[in-house]
Parts: sequence; C-alpha cells; structure tokens
Amino acid sequence: MADLEQRIAQGRGDEPADKVLRGGRVFDLITGEFLEGDVAICGDMIVGIMDRYEGREVIDVSGLILVPGFIDTHLHIESSLVTPFEFDRCVGPRGVTTAICDPHEIANVIGEAGVRYFQEASRHTLIDIKVQLSSCVPSTHMETAGAELTAAEIAGLMGHPSGLGLAEFMNFPGVIHRDPGCMDKLRLFEGGHVDGHCPLLSGTDLNAYVAAGIRTEHEATSADEALEKLRKGMRVLIREGSVSKDLHALQPLLNERTAPYMCLCTDDRNPLDIGEHGHLDYMIRELIRLGSSPLAVYRAASLSAAEAFGLKDRGMIAPGKRADIVAVGSLEACDARMVLAGGVVLSAAAFAARETVAPVGRASVKAPRVSPENFRARANRVETDVIGIREGQILTDHLREDIPIVDGDKAPDVTRDLVRIAVVERHGRNGNIATGFVKGFGLQAGAIASTVCHDHHNIACVGVNYADMAVAANRLSEIEGGFVVARDGRVLAELALPVAGLMSLEPFEEVRARLVDLRAAAKSLGVTLEEPFLQLAFLALPVIPALKITDRGMVDVNRFEIIG
Repeated sequence: MADLEQRIAQGRGDEPADKVLRGGRVFDLITGEFLEGDVAICGDMIVGIMDRYEGREVIDVSGLILVPGFIDTHLHIESSLVTPFEFDRCVGPRGVTTAICDPHEIANVIGEAGVRYFQEASRHTLIDIKVQLSSCVPSTHMETAGAELTAAEIAGLMGHPSGLGLAEFMNFPGVIHRDPGCMDKLRLFEGGHVDGHCPLLSGTDLNAYVAAGIRTEHEATSADEALEKLRKGMRVLIREGSVSKDLHALQPLLNERTAPYMCLCTDDRNPLDIGEHGHLDYMIRELIRLGSSPLAVYRAASLSAAEAFGLKDRGMIAPGKRADIVAVGSLEACDARMVLAGGVVLSAAAFAARETVAPVGRASVKAPRVSPENFRARANRVETDVIGIREGQILTDHLREDIPIVDGDKAPDVTRDLVRIAVVERHGRNGNIATGFVKGFGLQAGAIASTVCHDHHNIACVGVNYADMAVAANRLSEIEGGFVVARDGRVLAELALPVAGLMSLEPFEEVRARLVDLRAAAKSLGVTLEEPFLQLAFLALPVIPALKITDRGMVDVNRFEIIG
C-alpha cells in the first residue's frame, strides 16, 4: 500500500497520480449512474474519480465502461484442474480480481500442507486469492480421505493474511445435532465468518444451522429454497459451475432490492467451460439476458460480495478502495477489454513476472492394482439401489431397480442405462473397493475413471466393461492421477493431474485442449452428459442428497448412513 500522505496528495491532485484511466465512464453501484471523469490510482488504491488528474502513466479507456473487479465468493481452485498460478492467468483477464477459495480438495489428500500451499501461492498471484480454512476434512465419517483436519490443526492455520474465516460447513447434520468435533471448529470462528453448505435444509433445522453463526449459502437450487435462506439472514451465492448450474433457477430472485444480499460464485468450473462460455463474466451476461437489471447484477458480482465477506476495501470504483477495475465495452456484453487487480494491469508481461511456488502432493495415488473381478457386484437380492443423475445438478435421485443376479453378479444393462460405478481407495490406507449402479450417463461401452472424486478424492470409475474399468483405474496410478477414458483394453484419452491427483502442471490452454479430447472420447462411448467427469466426481460426495457412493459403500445421504 502506498504511503498515507502520498495517497492523500495524489487524491487531491497535489502531485501526479501513479496511474490515470482517462476517457471512460464509471458505473456507480450505489446510484446506477454513469460518472464522467478520470480515475486516479496511487499504488494499489483508487484515490480519485469524477475529476481531471495528471498521471505518471495515463491509460486511454475512451468509450469503455469501468466496473469494479468481480469477486468469486466460493470456489475450489483445484476443480479448475490447474494450479493457483494458472487459475490466476485464466480468470483474471475475464474480470475476476478476488477469488475466495476453499482448498478442501487438496486438504483431503495431503492435509495441512495443501492449505499452506494455497496460502503461500496467494502471496504471488495477481488476483487476490483469499484462502478460507477447510472445515470438513473429511466431509463425513462415511469415506476414507488422505488426511484429516481437526480443530487444533485448523487453529494452527489461522492468522494468514489470505484468511477470511471458516470454509463451507458441509456436515450440516453434525451442526444441528451438536457433534463435539463440529462444535470445536465453530467455536474457533465464533463471531467471525463461517461459510455454509446446507442443501435442501429448511424449517427449524435451518434455523439451528444459521444460529450457529453460519452466514452464506451456495447450495440453494430453487427460488423457494433460496428465499427461505435469505429471509433467515443468509447471503445466497448464486452458483453456476461446470456441473452445478443454479443460475436459471435463482435469477428471478435477483433484483435491486435483493442484490445487497446475493452474490455470485462458480464453486467448480473447469478451463473448458471457461474457454467456451466464460467465468463470472458468463454469469453476468446470462443474468442480464434473463432480465435482471445490470445494477443488480454488477452489485452481486462485486459490492455485495465484498460486503458479505467483510472486504471493506473493495467492491466500488471510489477513493480509498482497492484498484480492482474492469473496462468493458458494454454492461450487457461484459466483455473485459482491460483488467486491473490491485492497480496492476493484467498483461502477459505481468503474469510472466510473478514468482511461483513449487507444487506439492506428488505421487499421491497409492491405490491397489485392480482386476476386472474387483468390479463385480455381489448380492443376494434383485432389488437394487441406483444413483439417478440429475444433469446440471449435484443432487441425485435414489432410484430402485430390479437387476437379475447371474453367476453371482449383477451385470450392467446398457438397454436401461444401468452401469457400474466403483470407488477405489487411493490414499494407501485400506484398499477399499465399493461398487454400485448409476443411471444417467448413457454409457454403451468402455469406462471412465478419475481421481477428482469429491471430497475424499479416491478413484471413481464408471463403466460397462469390467476389464476396461481396470485399465482406466490402473492407468490413474501410473500418471499420478487425473482422468482416463478406456475402451477395448486401451486408453482413448487421458489428462494427468500430478499435483495431489487434482491439478495439472501444464498451462490452462493445454488442459483445455486435453479436456476437449476427453469429452470427445467419452461421447464415443455413448455418454450423453455435457460434463461427465465432474458429474462423476460429485457422485461420491456424501453430503449432497440423495444417494451417493464412497469407498465404504452406497450412502443414503438423507439418512446419513451407509446402506450397502
């Protein structure tokens, strides 16, 4: 931060500003007006608007509209499949200047070391990465993760400059039933910021959850659900990820009255979706197209987000605020022509000049070598619990189908879209292998496997051919994790994710190209889902209703118990 006297002098015009943006109009998020005049910047702070300034560097933004930098209020950078540095380079030029992340994906694999990696990376990225402390590692007692974060370990991670509070508290049954471990974690942050995660929770259970001091919610999937949560004081984060697509359902709620209490987030969005559609810029365009006013949308994207997380230094283009500025051609197009984060123009040269941090979590895949026999579904009754996919949601249906037992096995049935799903423990702890059935992939042949498997990040595999499932799962051990598509005994496409089995060491452009190949390979197997890989990952998350699978078996999330 620049010297106090220097900021005052440059704001008054007593000396030239470090940078001046000239020729644009500021979109004021308080009144909705367009303000004429220069924007003066001293160091990383805006010091003047609505006047004429001299500057050591003058940047011409004639004809452009200046809006505050966008704040992604909840995401897991690991789900972008790239390191924090490549994520920085991927989304910064699209207008994201603050990202509030929960590193619980990497924490579930390597524990505290993963959180510290993100904390250290945040010191060097151009966008401001805020690192929430992961509350639920593992997410429940019904899975085998690679690590555990206790209240004592979380306490040891507190105090870093990137910290804002406790990340999404997914174990909502543990909160409302006062589990001692949950209470210990909540007490660490009592009076501070705690993020929520309570899908479909309502009534007195929701009252109890909010009474614990939990302030935000990104799991609302309907307008009615979101409205109850707003009425009970939660800030509702509209989510549009690669799998979880809630924007269209919640858009009718976003108006100039509710905007101060609504924000935007992506949660999990990969470089392919970012390249084809966009990031928060896509959400802004789509919300405006659907009828929300630009003022409401841009407030949700910046000022409301800043207020929700106590970031009083950003969210407006005004004196005393951090110089996070996006120059767009029009509000409706949200077409970022230039972005400043903390007063730095996000250019190729600026990204190239950053220091980086050595990756962590190498050689983390320690799964047993599997054979086709491991994927048989042994059973003694034909009635079968089946996970029903809802495309565009991470909620699933709990289906029941009759599947005949032949030679001691229930085989996949492609005519009914009933295919095998398996989870293989990969942290070297117990070698568990659980199998079940899933409906909704459209798979006709082969197999898909992944180490991106929320939140425990074991190997998740879906297939109709056991030999191909073995090929895909075993290949993941060889490449240190990632995605694999196999058919007829050979690998059709793959993406190595050697950083904890979650992130690539390649540039995001290369990751995007590999994802194109993987999607094409999946479609060649008959897959009908737009995003099969992250959809597969969420089938193993036992805190999202209704039926999921972990390495310990099928999980009835509504009953919060393993059923087989």
